[in-house]
Amino acid sequence: MSAATTRSRTPDRLCAEAVDLARGAAEEAAAPGVVGEHAGLLSEGDRVVTHYFECKELGYRGWRWAVTVARASRAKVVTLDEVVLLPGPDALLAPEWVPWSERLRPGDMGPGDLLPTDAEDLRLEPGFSGEDEPLPDSAVSHEMAELVEAEDAEVTAGVPANLVVAPSRGSIASVAEELGMRRARVLSRYGLHVAADRWEEAYGAKTPMAQAAPASCVTCGFLAPIGGSLGQAFGVCANEFSPADGRVVSLTYGCGGHSEAAVMPKPPRPAPPVIDETRVDPFPLRPAADSGSVSVGVDGDLGELGHS
Repeated sequence: MSAATTRSRTPDRLCAEAVDLARGAAEEAAAPGVVGEHAGLLSEGDRVVTHYFECKELGYRGWRWAVTVARASRAKVVTLDEVVLLPGPDALLAPEWVPWSERLRPGDMGPGDLLPTDAEDLRLEPGFSGEDEPLPDSAVSHEMAELVEAEDAEVTAGVPANLVVAPSRGSIASVAEELGMRRARVLSRYGLHVAADRWEEAYGAKTPMAQAAPASCVTCGFLAPIGGSLGQAFGVCANEFSPADGRVVSLTYGCGGHSEAAVMPKPPRPAPPVIDETRVDPFPLRPAADSGSVSVGVDGDLGELGHS
């Protein structure tokens, strides 16, 4: 049996009776008048007892002053061990601390705030990895190979009546369908300009958020590009913590959630030298009124000699 299990849980008599000693230690450690009534004791081990006193200090409801006393083996004198303020069973405690990265919610960021991204952020990846996978509809992709095998395995008897009749090969409709552009109408130039003006006003360079941003969206890793002519000036924000998440933003827009917002700032430029030792300044030996003048540089070399 270990020594810890052989300790008696019965409080030592001399340590249990040292209430005045414990109270005096608590009053010395606390502010005057904040130590309340004796709230019990607890045996911590052989000849070690902790006395509890109520705490009357404002803001510490349910807390207790814990004073631990002890005595040596065969000794009659009880000595003080430590004094500490501890929360009781019904103490008023602060909520459990949560890291800022877990407390942050979409919409919490305002103008001027910076949201650094972790180096291992799963939402970002290197832009030049050299391991680009083929497109899903590519002939060499695994998805397309499986689809071809599945279609070859199917046997169709006759032409189903519910199949859509494909346009004839070579026509404008067939080419447009193959390119994914088979639409009856598309945006006109006027419609493009109206949409661009509306998006620029909502998420453009003149908004307060963009004015306080460290960089623009054109260099942000969370910007998802869009196609068409509008893709030259706009993209879609894919940062869930950005106020523009899922919105079409101008490339000149920006916010504190920029993917490179945590980049170390540039070192400050040193002040210009007080004395420039890379040049020679002429210094006249005689006043300018003299017919002849001799000037010597600051380094002692003979500069210019004039004769009348």
